[in-house]
Amino acid sequence: MYRVDGEPADQVPADDRGLQFGDGLFETLAVVGSKPALLDDHLERLRRDTERLGLPIPDVRTLAGEANELARHADGCGVLKILLTAGSGGRGYQRPDPVRLRRILSLHPRPAYPKEHWDPGIPVALTDVRLAAQPLLGGIKHLNRLEQTLARQAWSHGDWGEGLVQDASGHVIEGTMSNLFATKSGQVVTPDLSHCGVAGVMRGAVIRRLRQRGWTVAETTLSESDLLSADEVFVCNSVVGVLPVTRI
Repeated sequence: MYRVDGEPADQVPADDRGLQFGDGLFETLAVVGSKPALLDDHLERLRRDTERLGLPIPDVRTLAGEANELARHADGCGVLKILLTAGSGGRGYQRPDPVRLRRILSLHPRPAYPKEHWDPGIPVALTDVRLAAQPLLGGIKHLNRLEQTLARQAWSHGDWGEGLVQDASGHVIEGTMSNLFATKSGQVVTPDLSHCGVAGVMRGAVIRRLRQRGWTVAETTLSESDLLSADEVFVCNSVVGVLPVTRI
């Protein structure tokens, strides 16, 4: 089920800048009890990241209304996706003036993950894909996701539950579709995402919850050896929640 700028539709104009250049952002939300989970956090990230990209700030009240309306069509649980593009534009990189954001919302079935993903957890593996450093885009969930697409193909036929990616310096950054945490000697660490990677909404929720419970959480570099010597490793995203890692 799709909505484009508030109307039922399953296509966009061929000159949409999200299609032409990946000029835009997206959010993926779990639908629980026919309501979008962590909606305020997702909308705040959209507001913050459109500002970072120099795009118009979206009307979050309109987005919230459309997200809630679409989620009501879910059979209890599902996945809601919100895309914002820079709208229609010309052939070149220069954005039109003014930019008119295009809203694309879609509702999907919840993936049928086996219960073993949560208990005992999943095996993961390091992929060969390296993320490029770009501080202007670090942490943003923009529409340019070719690196994640390549990394996902690297383990599409394996037995792993997730593939991990590193940056050009060999620091472990995240999973192909998840954020990464490790614990050692009573401290929780998660990779610094200021130069690459996606600062997920569930990642932020986990950090807040841990700190509220008195844990120290450090956002820092994480090497392969750090990961292999950790006491515990887990990954998370907004659809699956938190998944323990059983093997690397």
